[in-house]
Amino acid sequence: MPQDEAVIGCTGKVLIGTRGAAGPGEVLVRVRGGSETFLAWSEDPLPAGATVLVIESRGRREVGVIEWADPLDALGGDSAGAC
Repeated sequence: MPQDEAVIGCTGKVLIGTRGAAGPGEVLVRVRGGSETFLAWSEDPLPAGATVLVIESRGRREVGVIEWADPLDALGGDSAGAC
């Protein structure tokens, strides 16, 4: 299945917690000027509500994610990226 390279580097929120190697969760990713949902795989379990960074595309509607804390948040500005 073709990969969706546009999502790599975008951030999102976990809607349904991931279970690490036991299975995926679901994330809402800011991409293409809107938001889209994807099945999300992570190395470690991530709870619902966690902020994530998309690090790989696993096909059209599946992504690999890691937990993410935006370093620009410490500056107090709006860091909403345009992915």
